[in-house]
Amino acid sequence: MSETTIGSNTEIQSSSRPNMSGGNKPLHVVLFFTVLIGALGFAAFSILRDMHSVGEGALATGTFVMLGIALIIALAFEFVNGFHDTANAVATVIYTRSLPPLVAVIWSGFWNFLGVAFSTGAVAYSIVTLLPVELILQAGSGAGYAMIFALLIAAIVWNLVTWAFGIPNSSSHALVGSIMGVGLANQLMSPTGAATQGVDWGQVEKVFSALLFSPVIGFLMAGALLLVMKFLIRNKALYQAPKGDTPPPLWIRSLLIFTCTGVSFSHGGNDGQKGMGLIMLILIGAAPTAYALNRAMPESAMPAFFQSSAEAEKIFLSHTPTPSTTLTAENAREIVGAGLRAKSITTPQTYDALAVLSNDISTSVKTYGSMKAVPAAAVPNVRTDMYLVADAIRVMGEAKDFTPSEKNALKTFQSELYHGTRFIPLWVKISVAIALGLGTMVGWKRIVVTVGEKIGKTHMTYAEGASAELVAMTTIGLAERYGLPVSTTHILSSGVAGTMAANGSGIQVATLRSMALAWVTTLPAAMAIAGILYVLFRQIF
Repeated sequence: MSETTIGSNTEIQSSSRPNMSGGNKPLHVVLFFTVLIGALGFAAFSILRDMHSVGEGALATGTFVMLGIALIIALAFEFVNGFHDTANAVATVIYTRSLPPLVAVIWSGFWNFLGVAFSTGAVAYSIVTLLPVELILQAGSGAGYAMIFALLIAAIVWNLVTWAFGIPNSSSHALVGSIMGVGLANQLMSPTGAATQGVDWGQVEKVFSALLFSPVIGFLMAGALLLVMKFLIRNKALYQAPKGDTPPPLWIRSLLIFTCTGVSFSHGGNDGQKGMGLIMLILIGAAPTAYALNRAMPESAMPAFFQSSAEAEKIFLSHTPTPSTTLTAENAREIVGAGLRAKSITTPQTYDALAVLSNDISTSVKTYGSMKAVPAAAVPNVRTDMYLVADAIRVMGEAKDFTPSEKNALKTFQSELYHGTRFIPLWVKISVAIALGLGTMVGWKRIVVTVGEKIGKTHMTYAEGASAELVAMTTIGLAERYGLPVSTTHILSSGVAGTMAANGSGIQVATLRSMALAWVTTLPAAMAIAGILYVLFRQIF
């Protein structure tokens, strides 16, 4: 009986499906490819301009080709992310007849664009910190390119597989799994006894906490919000399914368009960043003079930078019983790097090395007067010192060795170091925003049909759609603010399921089972694909 009910219900839903044909007219195709080619040209022009502005010479042919391929793959990931994940944002407005499908997709793509353009960059570097230290610091090496290619291609492949079956799946989940696969493969390939890092499990735990709890929050909060709405807002029209193709009342339609806009903007601000950090690694490896340091850091910020560096050096030395007088910056880098790989930073030897690096950073920048004046030959060492010290302070966390005032001083220095190394040029944001926005306008139908028809047993009501998107919009926006990568797919899909359960509309267990299976298999599948690709690419590069 259950199967018959679901089957007949699905048939009714399909018969009342919004008209999602159209959108592939010649003019649309021409506009699409015009914007795509324009975006690629804009990226190429921006790279050449940035390199020229700092006096960096022309790239070797091989490096230029590798840079181009890596950037195309990174933007392809964001493109696939767009049509895979953003379909969730438009499903509610399409199935409630609030917006025609083509209008909804273009509208969502535009707000995804703005979300990326105004993002903070915090999520971008949360993803980067999952990578092995030595690969981050050697992004321009063969191993660095193998890492970038393997993890991005693996995430793209898995996204395409789940999209082909119409299964809402998390691009964030796939990317994290790919990073873990590369990290483990890197560790397994290292010679016996070599100091190398596989996976930063502390960062993985932090990221997976967000990925794990966000769908639970989506399910519970969306269901609770629907019940609150039913108690406070007694207008029956809000709790009805659309009748034919008739749009909902204006106030309900405005609410649904607002929530779609919010989810699209939040998705751009969170998911759009996940490729940015990897693009920055590519740029740093290929053109370090232009991208390894934030040359837009103003000279007026230098006095505070020098002061915080001096305070940090003094703090580290105060925790070193017998500071070495012969420790060089090169040896200090090796000590701190080994400590980061072993997650053992709070030792007198490491503090001594961190003091040396803090002094080396300050001395190097003072010698040239500002960050933008650091010459090409000095850039790699300055960036490496800044990265190692900032990451060491992060790993220390709440170490008991320091007083509250010392912790605040170190956090201030860490922020200064981040300001000098963790930056994203505007053209990178715009390129990613265009890729994500264009992706939103392609291939969205499969996921939209799943969210709109195959999660609940009855047609989505206006209140169900609004509740799910309000929760998704808020959760994703907060996550972006705190630098936590979360999944739009998981939050919104679970939110729709939560509203269906709370409303007594019934849930199609088969669909949720498929989504849960995809959630469980994404991690090992992405890890396996990325690990195998990394091993293969290391034989080539």
